[in-house]
Amino acid sequence: MRIIEVQFAPWDQGYFFKPVDEEGGLLSLGRGDRVVARTLVGIDLGLVIEAGELAEAAEGPGEIKPVSRQATGDDLLHHLELNKDKEARLAFCGGLVKKYQLDMKLVDCQQSFDGQRLVFAFIADGRIDFRDLAKELTKKYSLVVRLHQIGVRDEARFKGDMGPCGKPLCCKMHLKELGNVTTDYAKCQQIAHRGSERLSGVCDRLKCCLRYEQAVYEELGRKFPAIGSVMKTQKGSGEVIFWHTLKGTVDVNLGTAGEPNIVEVPVKQPKV
Repeated sequence: MRIIEVQFAPWDQGYFFKPVDEEGGLLSLGRGDRVVARTLVGIDLGLVIEAGELAEAAEGPGEIKPVSRQATGDDLLHHLELNKDKEARLAFCGGLVKKYQLDMKLVDCQQSFDGQRLVFAFIADGRIDFRDLAKELTKKYSLVVRLHQIGVRDEARFKGDMGPCGKPLCCKMHLKELGNVTTDYAKCQQIAHRGSERLSGVCDRLKCCLRYEQAVYEELGRKFPAIGSVMKTQKGSGEVIFWHTLKGTVDVNLGTAGEPNIVEVPVKQPKV
């Protein structure tokens, strides 16, 4: 089944729709096109971030709805007009954040295409009691106000930047799923010694690219003897103290901790 994935805010997730209008007419939509769609909370303008035979969407729960229509130039101008005061709204909300001494960082705000909702995106380490903040924002703008908490990785994807590799951030360009990246990845890939500064991205979290080779290291690691185990070599038996995963070798200490005698030996691959 042909499906499109639509994102209504650059820091929000994508939602699946059929590439047809409400009257059943097929729409020729591709990545980068804009659409007007009816969601569970109202009508909004969104960006098509994926299009094709998306099996995971077809197998998901619930009915996949059609979009309302492909966005026109007038629709885009209307959306820009609604959000022309974004900076002023962020400044006003920022003043309230200081007033109530809330430990949160505002990232963006966006008014919905139907003009009825105003969403403020923010970052915080934990849960925030923003009830008083929401009340004042609702009173100020006479709109339904929603405060949406996002992660620091979402902020990096939204704002964009250049990585240490000299290319735009993966999360901005092509990486759709921002999964967990743990220190175990650095240990498995034997680069933990490089330190957090070299292993962290602009979001101050471990770089997403550590995931790219993790599966290869895990597969190769299954064939290696455990660190600390005893391994027989042509020069005698000793303790495995280090892996050279990509080389397919290990360091074995044939001596003692006080008088080490380290040799590098290949790991025998099991016969297929």
